[in-house]
Amino acid sequence: MKYVKPTKFSYLPNFLMPLDLLGLFECDPFGNSLLFRRLIIGLVGWLTYARYTVVNRIEIKGTENLENLPINNVLFLSNHQTYFADVIAFFHIFCAVKWGFQNTMVPPVYLLGPRARQYYVAASETMKKGIVPRVFAAGGALTIERSWRAEGREVQRSVDTSANDKIAKALAHGWVVSFPQGTTTPYAPVRKGTGHLIKNIDPIVIPVVINGFRRAFDKKGLRFKKRNTLLTVQFKAPLQIGPDETVDDIVAKVRHAIEQDAPEWAQEQG
Repeated sequence: MKYVKPTKFSYLPNFLMPLDLLGLFECDPFGNSLLFRRLIIGLVGWLTYARYTVVNRIEIKGTENLENLPINNVLFLSNHQTYFADVIAFFHIFCAVKWGFQNTMVPPVYLLGPRARQYYVAASETMKKGIVPRVFAAGGALTIERSWRAEGREVQRSVDTSANDKIAKALAHGWVVSFPQGTTTPYAPVRKGTGHLIKNIDPIVIPVVINGFRRAFDKKGLRFKKRNTLLTVQFKAPLQIGPDETVDDIVAKVRHAIEQDAPEWAQEQG
């Protein structure tokens, strides 16, 4: 991983930025207020906290791998089970780690000062469907147009060339969560775009493996499907990727790290 100096943006002129000690006028690379984002993340956090700790049970492992990470250029790659419940859980955990918590979200005092330099990659069509997704989008969504899927159907359309530029800007500013399969379908292939992104930007890559979210919530992750479900989130050690590894090598390594190598029965069905 190469060192990338964290970017900083503000609504104030450069010569006045040092006076903004509380960060009230600070914004992200896309012009969104970090103060407003903290309010959104805190609000969503309070509204969803019981979903993970009371209605269901969450087991977190590996946050020691997050404690000494830089504030930027960190890419979290995870398997995907719901549209929103997965990433909301990640945001809870990131904020808890910022406050010094290890492998726990209890108590939720970390929501009094949530982490704002965090983003997640999401399909633009998903974030436009209703008020709730639009609110979630304001919390740090990097919306992209998927070239292979739309409205639940397989499609073929031109690749969104701005996607990696958005992610690169977000990585220069903070942490980014991405779901490299681009779908909630288990054992779907990891998209080569993830390999190109890692090859070109060289971020710290943290693999994440989740389970239980598909059983506990509906596909969107907004409605309960089965209560008292054990939700697990495991953060693994940073992925070691050599400079001579090809995109295919990186894709294979990511697929294995997030435990999405297709088992024999899935290969036979395919």
